Amino acid sequence: MNLALFDLDNTLLSGDSDFEWAQFLITKGVLDPEVHQAKNEYFYAQYKAGTLDIHEFLDFQLHPLARHPRSQLDAWHAEFMATCIRPIINDRSRALVNRHLANGDLCALVTATNSFVTGPICLEFGISNLIATIPAQERGQFTGKPRGVPSFRDGKITRVEDWLESMGFWWSNFERSWFYSDSLNDLPLLSRVSDPVAVDPDPTLLAHAQAAGWPVLKLHG
Repeated sequence: MNLALFDLDNTLLSGDSDFEWAQFLITKGVLDPEVHQAKNEYFYAQYKAGTLDIHEFLDFQLHPLARHPRSQLDAWHAEFMATCIRPIINDRSRALVNRHLANGDLCALVTATNSFVTGPICLEFGISNLIATIPAQERGQFTGKPRGVPSFRDGKITRVEDWLESMGFWWSNFERSWFYSDSLNDLPLLSRVSDPVAVDPDPTLLAHAQAAGWPVLKLHG
């Protein structure tokens, strides 16, 4: 059996679902454009630079979920999928996932973006397993806080290993393990698998991939 793990933002998507969700809420008038536009761009720049404080970011990202009933959030998300997400999924990304699924590989989407935003995107790709940052809920209402270890940097390894252990598996159970990512933030998990693949990588990851002899895959542009 083989294992295939996929990052989402700027890897399977030709964009960032976190960033796009905040932008979507701004266009809907749900978030104040002056405050949240600047904050959204601030955190996105930190992420790309590898300096993001994940807990500070999650306070920003998850707070809007706590202000609205789940039925309204779900309605907005359906519109978000149609207008913002499906247009940034291309055939090459779908083909990559489908190739692993067709081979019978155990597949999971592993993303720092919260599971409310990414759950429907995971299903759009036909992937059954989602490892994402979990927004805490109480009686079906989001609290605005994360639950457990955020799925970010080394936290991705922790969350993947917890998931594998929950099924009675470990890395050694797989003949090969892939992780596809674009980001320097994913170097810990990329270094953990047998087959790391840099997908349209940022400059830091590209340099690391070239030095280490990792394959570089172009899905976008």
